[in-house]
Amino acid sequence: MSARNRRSTAAVTTAGAAALLTLCGAAATATAAPSSGGDAKGSAAMVAAAASAQAVTVPRGLTISDGTRHVVVNGKSIDFGTTVRDLAWNPSGSKAAFINGHGDLVVSNPDGSHRVIVAANPGGQTWSHPTWQVTAADRTNQIPAKNNLIFSAKIHGSTVLEGIKATSNHGRPAKISLNGDPGDGGVPQTNNTWPNVGGSYGTAVYENTHTGEVYIRDDYLRQQGGALTKGSEPALSPDNEEVVFVRSVHGHDHLFVEDFGGSTPVVKDVTPNATTDYTEPTWSPNGKTVAFRTPTGTYTITKTAHGFGKPVKVSKHTGLPAYRG
Repeated sequence: MSARNRRSTAAVTTAGAAALLTLCGAAATATAAPSSGGDAKGSAAMVAAAASAQAVTVPRGLTISDGTRHVVVNGKSIDFGTTVRDLAWNPSGSKAAFINGHGDLVVSNPDGSHRVIVAANPGGQTWSHPTWQVTAADRTNQIPAKNNLIFSAKIHGSTVLEGIKATSNHGRPAKISLNGDPGDGGVPQTNNTWPNVGGSYGTAVYENTHTGEVYIRDDYLRQQGGALTKGSEPALSPDNEEVVFVRSVHGHDHLFVEDFGGSTPVVKDVTPNATTDYTEPTWSPNGKTVAFRTPTGTYTITKTAHGFGKPVKVSKHTGLPAYRG
């Protein structure tokens, strides 16, 4: 059975659970407070002007990290106290995972406090794009609960996927096994990057920079998978029925969605009128909105009765978007 068909079968089972993940669509606007230094007797107009200059507006639940110490959370710029790269949230939104300035894998509270180095970079490696793999225990099939982090590791020029328990403290990551579906042949063991886990079964998608394809990896009963389609920077929908990814069209990066929930997979360009690069897509927890990055800010597209609507600019802030559950 192909990776697509196996995942579409599982998606029917998980649809009820996925429906419980909701995202409030109301926009939240907050203002980062001015620093406390300087003349405390400054005029109200000056304070208001400073506050206005630091205001950031984003849809509720959407966060943006840009490789600095500051992350936009709930519309407010939060100083995490350390460099934050490739931030991702666990399904409940209670913990953030990211790569710090030393290249270590770190987990923290949503405000950057209580940072724990899950794994210290040994040097000579480049780690990127962590993603949470969180699943409940399945007593029927004797499968324990999972609370892992999967990330990409470039080691001596070879890029592989590695994993580690999210509760580790200075633990040692292990290489992720990648096995092909029976009869489909093998899958590449190197040049794999940009992992993303979705759904309640811990399924992952990732890109291979050598083949230029998006792959899927089943990690429930068996560790196996295969290629889905040409593209990069994939993200798996919460119900496991769709994957959004990037593909170049006439010199610009467009967003495509492959729907493999039906009997025949369907691939569609959901940003056909793009005049700039649309990259780094991510799904909202309810699977109805995709946020993505452009050179001029952060945008979203939302599902309609006929597919997806037009891109809407939701923030002037440019960075990696991520939804906090």
